[in-house]
Amino acid sequence: MTELLQNSILEICYLIASVTFILGLKMLSSPDKARKGNLMAAYGMGLAILATILFKEELSSDKMLNYGLILGGLVVGTVIGMRMALKVKMTAMPQMVSFFNGMGGACAAVISIVEFDHISHTGSFEMGMLIVIILGLIIGAVSFAGSIIAYGKLEGKIGDRAFPGGQIINIALLIAILGLGVYMAMMDAPTPMYLYIVLGLSLLYGILFVMPIGGADMPVVISLLNSFTGVAAAFGGFLYGNQAMLTGGILVGSAGTILTVLMCTAMNRSLTNVIIGSFGGSAAGGKDGEQGTIKEITATDAAILLAYANKVSVVPGYGLAVAQAQHTVHNLEKLLEDKGVDFNYAVHPVAGRMPGHMNVLLAEADVPYPKLQEMEDANGDMASTDVVLVIGANDVVNPAAENDPSSPIYGMPIIKALDAKNVIVMKRSMGKGYAGIENELFFHDKNRMLFGDAKDSLEKLIAEVKNL
Repeated sequence: MTELLQNSILEICYLIASVTFILGLKMLSSPDKARKGNLMAAYGMGLAILATILFKEELSSDKMLNYGLILGGLVVGTVIGMRMALKVKMTAMPQMVSFFNGMGGACAAVISIVEFDHISHTGSFEMGMLIVIILGLIIGAVSFAGSIIAYGKLEGKIGDRAFPGGQIINIALLIAILGLGVYMAMMDAPTPMYLYIVLGLSLLYGILFVMPIGGADMPVVISLLNSFTGVAAAFGGFLYGNQAMLTGGILVGSAGTILTVLMCTAMNRSLTNVIIGSFGGSAAGGKDGEQGTIKEITATDAAILLAYANKVSVVPGYGLAVAQAQHTVHNLEKLLEDKGVDFNYAVHPVAGRMPGHMNVLLAEADVPYPKLQEMEDANGDMASTDVVLVIGANDVVNPAAENDPSSPIYGMPIIKALDAKNVIVMKRSMGKGYAGIENELFFHDKNRMLFGDAKDSLEKLIAEVKNL
């Protein structure tokens, strides 16, 4: 096969792969097509990998070792990835996303190190190539270190740590990293020592950057780090002249950036506030302590209230995921609809631990997507809602976001549960949410607390409704 024909086939395969990435991402915006879109993009990536192995260079005996290593890496990665994906619980999905995202950042950093080593041996230092290598290294290393810290925080293995003068240290680190990177790019022949110093500083910055950020901001952090990995992968595409890698990286980077902006908007916070505000860590301010008397409700009384309502809305939260109660709430939905109750779900954009967490959780239980209302639509219908059933949600329904200027969540848009006629909150205890503050909703006259595991409580409600 001639070299021209090989390159032509390779370019066509990359083009097809790029188209599948774009179409797959487009299909992800529609719940009924999301699975098909994900598979389409996966097939495109598989085609790009296979084409690279077959057509990038002629297969010869002296390259057999490299091809064996590539095949071994593919097998090991596939087995580990599939095993993790099949075993992961929905509650641990954010951790897995953070971990996989970190591996992507690490790969981008390794690519930069390998390419720097290559040009060091050839002596072909070009400023443009050096800039791409250095940026890929910095962004990939920050993404890797930050994602691993985010994984540890979500897993509960790492707590929030705010260091004295941490913001100043981070700014100084960032200036040092960028300054050294510029200095390297301007050198005629930079030594590997400078590269590894940049690597070390970038890893340290990634750790210190994510460490003080509180749990309530984790959806934004995951999205931001995901965009970092995409940008780093795009730099890898530049280095190798790989159009599929470039397209994939750009799509991930741009989509992650847009999602980060949307998450910040949903929380009424700027990205700067997220990065330096430590929202949800050691929250200060706001009313704390006992604010009034809570009123409990029995499963029997709650079932009567639900069964004779005209309209019921469920606000899902992380507690629903922890209890693995998505299928049970769907059964309650079907039972109440058989009794003529209009039933829907009010989903806050940052409910759970990552963007779209609740949507995926409920989709797993075959909840029809039209029943999932976005925050704006749900709030518009609250006045006509007879009962709002809050399951494991906390900060996203806290009225302090609207009426307490001293609260750390003040200004964050919330599901306005209090606009409904009745509110029932299902929780294990009176524990605080990720923002670490008391929820005023629990003490309001409209609200009743139904304590217990969400799944057990829902099963009791189902049994009581059936007896009515």
